[in-house]
Amino acid sequence: MALKATNGDQRLLLTLQDVDTRIMRLLAKRRALPQTKRIEELDAQLAVLDRAVLDRLGALDDVSAEVRRIESDVQLVEARLAKDRTRLETVTDSKTATATEHEIVTLERRRSTLEDLELEAMQTQEDAEAALAAARAEAGAARAERERLAAERDEQAAGIEAELAEARAERDERAAPVPADLLALYERQRERYGIGATLLQRRTSVASGVELTASELHQIRQAPDDEVILDPNSSAILVRTEESGI
Repeated sequence: MALKATNGDQRLLLTLQDVDTRIMRLLAKRRALPQTKRIEELDAQLAVLDRAVLDRLGALDDVSAEVRRIESDVQLVEARLAKDRTRLETVTDSKTATATEHEIVTLERRRSTLEDLELEAMQTQEDAEAALAAARAEAGAARAERERLAAERDEQAAGIEAELAEARAERDERAAPVPADLLALYERQRERYGIGATLLQRRTSVASGVELTASELHQIRQAPDDEVILDPNSSAILVRTEESGI
């Protein structure tokens, strides 16, 4: 059995659809804020940059530990050299003196090697510090850009949210006087097809932009004013007014 509703009640759906359309546009506008795409790109970039910072920090820790190890070895060699030199000043046995002198030469050679290694490690450490600073600077610049864009996006989103709150309050007001069964049909069609009601204007459905056929128009003319009709093209409730041209 066809749903019945006065033409006046059916016309209420057009104002309800107007505000629902506005809400849909605001939601789409919120999703399509210009900063969103760039923020997503920066989030992906920051994941890589932060990983690079951690990797370079780890490399710096490794080379710093190597520098400390070599410095410790140098100190041990120098302590041993100092001990041998002191011993050489007091030793009287020639064999012991020769052995001590040989050890001093070996230790000096070892110290020289360690000093060369220390210089290389310190240069590597300096390079690692520069690489870490560069990685931190790049990540910092990307994070600063993201924070700036996020602030801009949030400010714009707040404006849209205010408009949405106003539109939703208006929707509640416009839906209140609509009969429950008519409103339920409207909501069902809107959920399924994206639009719940449309005006028949000059024999054309505003929702679909398609002019109805002669057969369809004939059926509509024969239908009582209080019969709820669905648009054959958009499946929305087709509201007839003096603009319909029938």
